[in-house]
Amino acid sequence: MTRCTDPHPPRWQQGWLSTARQLPSPNFGPRPVGMPVDLVVVHSISLPPGQYGTGCVQQLFTNQLDWEAHPYFQGIRGLEVSAHFFIERDGTLWQFVSTEDRAWHAGQSQWCERRNCNDFSIGIELEGLEGQTFEPPQYHALAQLCQALAAHHPIRHIAGHEHIAPGRKQDPGPGFDWPRLQAALPQLGVDYPAATQKA
Repeated sequence: MTRCTDPHPPRWQQGWLSTARQLPSPNFGPRPVGMPVDLVVVHSISLPPGQYGTGCVQQLFTNQLDWEAHPYFQGIRGLEVSAHFFIERDGTLWQFVSTEDRAWHAGQSQWCERRNCNDFSIGIELEGLEGQTFEPPQYHALAQLCQALAAHHPIRHIAGHEHIAPGRKQDPGPGFDWPRLQAALPQLGVDYPAATQKA
């Protein structure tokens, strides 16, 4: 049987993925020396909340957001945050921070008895509203990205922001289909939060 292969497999250069639109963020820092990157954290975001395709997420992650453009922005004025990746509703993939660096996405957090998840994780934001559903192209792009990450880093866990910061964060929320992601990554061999396991 002939095995189909991607004629243009993703390539990495200093932690930047060739298949992503690259928009470097100033909001990052070094990881602790020798720290293995073994956790993927799934988030959700839309700016203003519930509005898609505005470009405001990209502006937020690059400190270019016009705080006067919408009343909601007053509540996050001056916020300096970033994620490594952002996946739009149509599956378009953006990258803001090298995976070799520490993005500012997790905040106060803990996973597997380790604190400060930013030190050892990759942050992926899905364009969406917390608790609502996501689009098929986003799941496809997320699965492909997780495969590429696992080929580049020793990924062992995938969790939501809600799992690493319970009580403080609720994204991506109940609208995210964890079994669907697991089914798309049968050979990855990673752990998922116990609450997301298929029955």
